[in-house]
Amino acid sequence: MQYACILSNSLRTCKAWLNARGQMPTKCVLWRTVAGLGLLTVFAGCVATEQIPAGRSLYARIGGKPVIFVVVEQCVANVLADTRINGRFATTDIRKLKGHLVDHVCMATGGPCIYSGRDMKTTHVGMRISTGDVGAFVEDLVKAMDMAKVPAQEKEELLGLLRSMKKDIIEAP
Repeated sequence: MQYACILSNSLRTCKAWLNARGQMPTKCVLWRTVAGLGLLTVFAGCVATEQIPAGRSLYARIGGKPVIFVVVEQCVANVLADTRINGRFATTDIRKLKGHLVDHVCMATGGPCIYSGRDMKTTHVGMRISTGDVGAFVEDLVKAMDMAKVPAQEKEELLGLLRSMKKDIIEAP
């Protein structure tokens, strides 16, 4: 019964309940701690909801497939102009690459697309891709996202998804 005040919606009800039992001074500390933590949780929840609208996928927050398409188009253009890594794409079917990238990013961000390409490890095995190669690709991708005005938080989330794939792509230091 003494926990009734914790579940109460009203501090006044809790104080009255504790006061009637002569327990106000000692039990009130517990109530204030619980109430304070509850308020802190509520405020933290409000801050988090302001930054990321509840229920909206990264796909939706980025702007969906139209924005992903623009980012991929620009990224591939950047990569093909990047002398550090463009040689790696000399024999690549660029149209197919773009389609796979759009589907992969769309699906990875929570969109409705289905990626039907090979997994990252199988795709990149034997290519001796280095950390520097991946770094150059990421720079080209960031430039593309900047041009498409992808918000900073969404950009970082997408880069985080890509970082998780590095172990399957990088073979050389």
